[in-house]
Amino acid sequence: MTPAPMTCGPTPVLSLDRVPEPAERDAVAVRLAEIACAAGVILRRYELGGCRHHLKEDGSPTSQADLAAEAQIVAALAETWPGIPVIAEETAAEAAPAALFFLVDPLDGTKDFLKGTGEYTVNIALVSGERPVAAALAAPALGRVWAAGDRAVEAPIVEGVPGAFTPVAARPVPAEGMTALVSRSHGEAADEACLAALPIGRRRGVSSALKFGLLACGEGDVYVRCGPTMEWDTAAGDHVLTQAGGRLVGPDGAPFGYGRRPGQYRNGPFAAFGDPAYAARAVLPATSPKRA
Repeated sequence: MTPAPMTCGPTPVLSLDRVPEPAERDAVAVRLAEIACAAGVILRRYELGGCRHHLKEDGSPTSQADLAAEAQIVAALAETWPGIPVIAEETAAEAAPAALFFLVDPLDGTKDFLKGTGEYTVNIALVSGERPVAAALAAPALGRVWAAGDRAVEAPIVEGVPGAFTPVAARPVPAEGMTALVSRSHGEAADEACLAALPIGRRRGVSSALKFGLLACGEGDVYVRCGPTMEWDTAAGDHVLTQAGGRLVGPDGAPFGYGRRPGQYRNGPFAAFGDPAYAARAVLPATSPKRA
């Protein structure tokens, strides 16, 4: 039987002393998708109209668009779920997590945004007990948004809002081998070493957390990243992929835990697979190299 499309029921009330029930998580995910798409409208205005930017202390770019989109997301989350902390890349990266908290990247792939490639995303995840339980991943320029609560779905973005959601599923590795989704602007020797241990049939250049959405809907098979990333880069995509049947693992072969404030929310190396049967074959270094 074909699963029914996801629809938005009443938005659940969230509180720090209660884990959202599985039946509530889809509705949370749909609301997160709405918020992400609204932020995407802001990003599109800057993308098409020019955008001032500068480099942060770590050498990565930030822009007017990042800040405007983040302000919109944080305000929408506070209005919908007051009292739930938000850990956001640009303005709240030093905030402390709680039993329930949001991780937000208002513009993942700023370099590609500034270049006009369209391969950037808005990432929002709700984390409970160190793991995401609801998430949205929007690609505004591509007109696609993924969401996941208890299951993973995708919708077109229509005039700045999600259209009809339909279920997605990661695929088994095809006979011709894996399609590796590789970064256009990052790369480490360790990435290549991990890919060399896998049956790679072709490579596809893709930027930002868009890779997670493509893995979740069967448009790729593996994404390896040994260079430094932050929790807000991966949490939403991790959950979408996991609920679509895939898996993200770290060097120990276990899923990531989120809320690592002592580590300033930094991730270690990871490999994301559409087909979880291959996760045990990931050969990853213990730590990521530090940014120069």
